[in-house]
Amino acid sequence: MNLSSKKHPELPARDELLAFLAREREARADGKVGVREIARAFGLKGEHRLALKQMLASLAAEGVLEKRGKRLTRKGALPPVTLVDIVERDRDGELVAVPVEWNEEELGPPPRIHIRAPRRARPGEPLPGVGDRALARAEPDHDAGPKDPPYTGRVVKLLSRARHRVLGVLHIEANGGGRIVPIDKKQAGRELAVAAADIGESKHGDLVSVDLVGKTRFGAPRARIRESLGSVTNEKAVSLIALRAHDIPDVFRPEAIEESEKAKPATLQGREDWRDLPLVTIDPPDAKDHDDAVHATLDPAQDNPGGYILTVAIADVAHYVKPHTPLDRDALERGNSVYFPDRVVPMLPERISNDLCSLRALEDRPALAVRMRITAKGKKLDHRFHRVMMRSCAKLSYQQAQAAIDGKPDDATRPLLDSVLRPLYAAHEALRQARDLRAPLDLDLPERKILLKKDGTFDRVVLPPRLDAHRLIEEFMILANVAAAETLEEHRQQLIYRAHDEPSREKVTALSEFLGTIGVKLAKGQVLRPANFNAILSQMKGHEHENIVNEIILRTQAQAEYTNENYGHFGLNLRRYAHFTSPIRRYADLIVHRALIRALKLGEGALPETPAGELAEIAARISAAERRAMAAERETVDRLIAHHLADQIGARFEARISGVTKSGLFVRLSDTGADGFVPAATLGREYYAYDEAAHALTSRSGVSYRLADMVEVRLIEAAPIAGALRFEVVGGGGKRTPPPFRKGERGRDRPSGKKFRGRRQ
Repeated sequence: MNLSSKKHPELPARDELLAFLAREREARADGKVGVREIARAFGLKGEHRLALKQMLASLAAEGVLEKRGKRLTRKGALPPVTLVDIVERDRDGELVAVPVEWNEEELGPPPRIHIRAPRRARPGEPLPGVGDRALARAEPDHDAGPKDPPYTGRVVKLLSRARHRVLGVLHIEANGGGRIVPIDKKQAGRELAVAAADIGESKHGDLVSVDLVGKTRFGAPRARIRESLGSVTNEKAVSLIALRAHDIPDVFRPEAIEESEKAKPATLQGREDWRDLPLVTIDPPDAKDHDDAVHATLDPAQDNPGGYILTVAIADVAHYVKPHTPLDRDALERGNSVYFPDRVVPMLPERISNDLCSLRALEDRPALAVRMRITAKGKKLDHRFHRVMMRSCAKLSYQQAQAAIDGKPDDATRPLLDSVLRPLYAAHEALRQARDLRAPLDLDLPERKILLKKDGTFDRVVLPPRLDAHRLIEEFMILANVAAAETLEEHRQQLIYRAHDEPSREKVTALSEFLGTIGVKLAKGQVLRPANFNAILSQMKGHEHENIVNEIILRTQAQAEYTNENYGHFGLNLRRYAHFTSPIRRYADLIVHRALIRALKLGEGALPETPAGELAEIAARISAAERRAMAAERETVDRLIAHHLADQIGARFEARISGVTKSGLFVRLSDTGADGFVPAATLGREYYAYDEAAHALTSRSGVSYRLADMVEVRLIEAAPIAGALRFEVVGGGGKRTPPPFRKGERGRDRPSGKKFRGRRQ
């Protein structure tokens, strides 16, 4: 389709438009080129601007362009700031990198990036090398040959050095020496040798950290034990594996500890005195730090009948953690706190996170607070930020607050019931009405929690109930985050947004094709809103396909991220959103606090002058840190449960199919949430074809195993160190569907006449 040909000759030609996008993307620090920039460059207004949007949509449908937020770029093009792994040196000794995040199924092999040598290296500054992870600025190399990397780039921040340290399990042999079996699946079979003199006090079966000390001409590479982390059978070692495997820093620099210990409590100077306002903290019962407190009261203003004044006060971390200090550098390196069943790796030292910044009951604490007026139906009328000194009147758990409202107050909540808790819940009811009208994405995502025994070993998995108290705090925090983003935009202040892009065209097309197989229509090409997904979820309530539809709609969504470019939050259905409410545990929130202090001239700790490119780099770093933490937390849970199940080989479990691939089924146990794999070869004597659109493995006779089906499985192998479980299906699933093969049909997925036993060729 070429809209520029006849009806709209003012539009740029296709090649001209693509050349403009490539040229502007390279020229701009943030790489942002969207409809506004294109229209301005080509002088398009009114109906011509509408025609431009249609032209861009046509190019996106053809797969030539893709949309990332408000940024348009060629399909498969890298963003201007990219997280990369340096993988090799070319024939000339130059470094070559590839992007860490790349969808090979949709885009093919990841593009290679030629890393230019730094122009000037500061004395003592480490240079990048093979195996390192870094942030890089990448741009297309128009002079590259057909076999050369299509991109050239430079490292702007080295995030982690290549690891010359290995984590593994020690096996002591009869001659007194030992061998190390690495825990990393990628190093499977690459054992290391340890001399008897280098074993020290480590014992057989210990989890150890070793340094590589060289290679011998024959035999395994040599290593020296640096640290013993205790028996690998002890669940307490499991979180240490995740920390080391993902390079999560868990020891603060001495300078950062010294800075935190020297910090003095904030005073009233430059702050409003809010210590008489009965703010309360409502958190999980085992929370050690409390960074948010809330309050609500009826609005006395005559122009807001039935409305409320909401107050959200957040710990003033920016008062203690100033830009470019040792504390700040450590916080940025960590990006966020990481939570394991047996420990927390905090973003800030305990002196800051659990003491000076924790909003403890009946103790004076500095805070950055926002006061918001809402109508009786939850619409925000206005808001204002304040830098204050507060004093929480009580520390409550979600369960305490809910029990009080449900008619079972205790000694702590009884005095607060009428004056504090009832107004909070009444204000939440108003916010609930506004939420229903906004219609954010409403997926049912239960969160499991692992409980440990007193000795730190696995006890059980629970599914904590979702209380109105949880929803109350959630809605108060969302409104405060929106207020922060609005204020910073109003003052034209740079910030880091929490953004969630709309689903990609490819994922929506795949969803539409799947829904078509169960008789649900989703028109291709329509502009989707969360309400569209909610309507489908509502339609499937109580239906046999309810679980699979929930699962696939979840997988259709993009991943939320931090960015200096605002393209809204699709899941929450909000035009602007920034994380403001948890600066103790998230670096993004600390940036937003500093930005507010700068914009509103609230005193010390303001965000210094920061170019958009630098904010983009920070956003990319903390987004990567968030994904790193999520992976470490997930793998730790997998290993803990695998430890727990290791002595239950042969036991049967109820499970749900959580993934379908050509090689087999991924299953999730109903009682513990443990994930495992069922190889296709164990499904029976028939050949099973993979139906990607239906998310199913189906045999020639029509027996089908489909995503979200319930099955009974038997545990046949457990690898606790890797967190891996292997099962076989012994019941359930196997629904009869029309055979996928027609008589005489031949094709890539059609067996060629021989008997197949489920093995994918």
